[in-house]
Amino acid sequence: MNTINNTNFDFPGQKSVYKGKVREVYNIDDKYLVMIASDRLSAFDVIMPRQIPYKGQILNQIASYMLEATSDLVPNWLIACPDPNVAVGYLAKPFKVEMVIRGYLSGHAWREYRDGKRTLCGVPMPEGMKENDKFPEPIITPSTKADDGLHDEDISREEIIAQGLVSEKDYETLEDYTRKLFQRGTELAAERDLILVDTKYEFGKTSEGKIVLIDEIHTPDSSRYFYADGYQERQDKGEPQKQLSKEFVRRWLIENGFQGKEGQVIPNMSDEKIREISDRYIELYENITGKTFEKSDTSNLEGRIQKNVTEYLANL
Repeated sequence: MNTINNTNFDFPGQKSVYKGKVREVYNIDDKYLVMIASDRLSAFDVIMPRQIPYKGQILNQIASYMLEATSDLVPNWLIACPDPNVAVGYLAKPFKVEMVIRGYLSGHAWREYRDGKRTLCGVPMPEGMKENDKFPEPIITPSTKADDGLHDEDISREEIIAQGLVSEKDYETLEDYTRKLFQRGTELAAERDLILVDTKYEFGKTSEGKIVLIDEIHTPDSSRYFYADGYQERQDKGEPQKQLSKEFVRRWLIENGFQGKEGQVIPNMSDEKIREISDRYIELYENITGKTFEKSDTSNLEGRIQKNVTEYLANL
């Protein structure tokens, strides 16, 4: 199956290209952005050597679904999706922080807690919690948004404001938007018998000074979901939660001796493992959206994207 790794398009009006861990963003006339979701797989801030079929399409379509479902709460950048792997929206200057919000003690937060820490990004965490326990209230634990798009680090609200990364007034807006989006995401997940465990949001500011939600939201790359059915029973028994997230990839990597640390070697992903991961992403899509996933034609992926985006921009 064909996949998208690195792209090298030259769209009409193109000014520049930014390449992140998974997405590639084309600046069109300093007014619009063409965001292409590749099939790259990132874990522990490391891009894996092999791509996952349909992963880009899945992320793009979940993100557009969720952006539409939250547009009444928070303004966002999206205009349209002219291709299964592509979103087109308004240009906004990104804030150099990611707004991470956690409803449960899982993933990175649990690993820090397990190692004895009781404060994360300046936010206290209660004593006596077990992995995957629910926090009394969701906590916001921001991270820096590195220029290279790879290495993000925990940072506190106070440090963000002191370093001038975000003004205090703007940060209050980011926190307000983050809590509103997480509440809506929690409600949408509950409708699908899921629990939205944690997620991250990215925001930018338009040339008119308007703060908007950018990038993706509530996808398995940016979020963690549990199945609600049986959650409490598994907690009471001390069993692992049944997850709907990219955590299954991280756990497989950890079991095979890789956590992104210096000197560690990325384990080989067989064709069978690639297919398994692709199938899990399709499962994620169908469970999160309630829709049947329709595989796009991948016989000429780059040609398809070039044609669809060029035709759309001509009529924008």
